Amino acid sequence: MLSRTADHLFWMSRYMERAENTARMLDVSYQTGLLPQTAAQAEQGWAGVLGISELTGRFRKQHDRIDARNVMSFMVRDATNPTAIASCLAAARENARAVRGTLTTELWETTNQTYLEFNRMLADGEFERDPSAFFEWVKFRSHLSRGVAVGTMLQDEALHFMRIATFLERADNTARLLDVKFHALAGDYFGTWSSDEAPEVDFYHWSAILRSVSAFEIYRKVYRNVIRPDKVAELLILRPSMPRSLHACMNSVVENLTLVANSNSLETQRRAGRLRSDLQFGRIDEILATGLHAYLTQFLDLVNDIGAGISRDFLVPAV
Repeated sequence: MLSRTADHLFWMSRYMERAENTARMLDVSYQTGLLPQTAAQAEQGWAGVLGISELTGRFRKQHDRIDARNVMSFMVRDATNPTAIASCLAAARENARAVRGTLTTELWETTNQTYLEFNRMLADGEFERDPSAFFEWVKFRSHLSRGVAVGTMLQDEALHFMRIATFLERADNTARLLDVKFHALAGDYFGTWSSDEAPEVDFYHWSAILRSVSAFEIYRKVYRNVIRPDKVAELLILRPSMPRSLHACMNSVVENLTLVANSNSLETQRRAGRLRSDLQFGRIDEILATGLHAYLTQFLDLVNDIGAGISRDFLVPAV
C-alpha cells in the first residue's frame, strides 16, 4: 500500500475516534454539571475537559471565563480548535475523500453523511436544545462508522491501519481521562483512605467517569460492589475484556501492527509488544504504589512514541 494512502486511512480513523471521545468527555461533564455543586467545583470540572486535551492555553486566548457554555462551544463548533468535534469530523471526511477509491461506498457515504448532518444539526440549533442527545448522536455515528468499516471493507492492510489508528487514539484518550479525573476526584485517596472507605458523595462522579467510557454496567458485572477508585483504575487500565481499557487497546494495536509489519517496523513492534506485556502482567496495587499519575504520564509518552514510530515506518512518503 502507498504510504500516502495509509496515512489518510490512519488519520481518518483517528479523527473519527477523537470526535467520539470528545463527545464522551463533554457529555459526562455536562451530566455531572447538573449535580449540586459550587461554582468553583463546576469551573474545576470544565477546566478538566480542557486539561485532558491540553487546550487550556488556547481556550484562555479566546475566552475569559471557564464555564459550560464557553467550553462546550469551544469543544464542539470552534473551527480554530483542532480537537473540536467539528474540526475532527471535517478532517475525517477530508482524509476519506482523498482515498475515496480505497473505501467501500458504504463507508464513504457514512463518513460524508456524518459531516453533512452534523453541520445541519448545528445550524438548526439542536446542540443548544439538547446537548446530551447531540453528543449521543456523535457517539452513534462513530460506532456506525466502525461497524460499516469492519462489515464492508476487505480484511487487508487498509482496514488494519484504520484499526491501529482507532485503538491508539482510544488508548491515548482513556489514559488522559483517567489522569485528569483521578487527580481531580481522588486527591490523596490512595495514601490516606482504606480501599473500603470511598465517600458516598463521590459515587455519582465516579459513576460518571465510568459512563464516559461505557463502563458503568461492565463495572457492576465484574466487581458487583460499591464503586471504588482503585477498582475503576484496574478496570480501565488492566482488564483486557473491557473494550476501552488500555490493555484491550494495546492488544488490538499489537495484533494489527503485526499484520502490516515490514522490515522497518521491528523496533516499533517491539515497543508496542513490551507495553502490551506490561499491561498483561501488571497489578493495580503496584501501579498505585508507584503513583498513578507517573504511570499514566509514562504510558502516554510510550503511546505517542509508538504513534511516531508507525508514522516513520509506514506513513511518511519516501523522499
